[in-house]
Amino acid sequence: MPLTNVETTHAWWADAASSLRSLTASDGVAYDAARARQDNLTKPPGALGRLEDLACWLAGWQGREAPRLDTVEALVFAGNHGVTARGVSPYPVTVTAQMVENFQSGGAAICQLCDAYGVRLRVTALDLDNPTADMCDEPAMTPDECVAAIERGAEAVNPNSDLLLLGEMGIGNTTVAAALCCALLGGDAADWTGPGTGLDAQGVARKAETVGCALSRHLPYCDDPFEGLRRLGGRELAAIAGAIMAARTRRIPVILDGYVCTAAALVLEKAQDGAIDHCLAGHLSVEPGHARLLRALNLNPIVELGMRLGEGTGAAVAYAVLRGAVATHNGMATFAGAGVDNKA
Repeated sequence: MPLTNVETTHAWWADAASSLRSLTASDGVAYDAARARQDNLTKPPGALGRLEDLACWLAGWQGREAPRLDTVEALVFAGNHGVTARGVSPYPVTVTAQMVENFQSGGAAICQLCDAYGVRLRVTALDLDNPTADMCDEPAMTPDECVAAIERGAEAVNPNSDLLLLGEMGIGNTTVAAALCCALLGGDAADWTGPGTGLDAQGVARKAETVGCALSRHLPYCDDPFEGLRRLGGRELAAIAGAIMAARTRRIPVILDGYVCTAAALVLEKAQDGAIDHCLAGHLSVEPGHARLLRALNLNPIVELGMRLGEGTGAAVAYAVLRGAVATHNGMATFAGAGVDNKA
């Protein structure tokens, strides 16, 4: 819908929140059938630990006892941020576009992981020549810009996907994520601020000061999480939020990557409890705010490997674990089928 003023903006946010309240839930019948199968496979109950839980979770969201991973896509959204002019990253903003080219030519880590695991990678660059405004001076995005980015993310979702992996690229976006998390969850700016792509202690302090500056300007307006997103977020975070929403309407399960992706998901969960129940946390990033954020969202990461690259790499490695969960769930024999005695 067109947005021309604050009242219309708030109406759009209210419509989005209303849509979240009517989202479909996991299929309890499929989940229970998958759990019953797990209990009859040739192993002691619970012997595969979280692999069993992951398979049943996936079955519930896909609505079938035997989940499948035939069509899996990774979406990486890229955006630029005006706040980078304040020295919050050791890399120049030009790196975002250069990395997009690297993705497209197959040279990035996420490209190799997607190739290794049979995942289709699609990269969406979001108006890289027009960075968001400096959030210390004004809202990062206009209402139209924020909604357009949300819609770009939603449109990128393949409705036939069995599973969606989400990632991002954007110099300065851990600063944005820190500001958004602090606005929506509270605490001090320093609680949410880390080294990102490699800042030293002085750089981290400067970054935390920048986050505090942005909050002093925008915090009174962030009671509405979507308004917080447009004031403090970036186009790639808005697109990720849109993709998560679109996936939920189609009951497509999602694996989130690291801090930035999870900050985008936070917006939806703050708008409506349970909005991201179809999402898994792929990994625990070493960016310090990520652990705090996962605890707030009650998300248990699948892997912890000391990663902090972004790009969807943590989600891709977690997907390899999910493949194992599905393979054992679908391929193992039952006690009756294998002629193996079950416990008395």
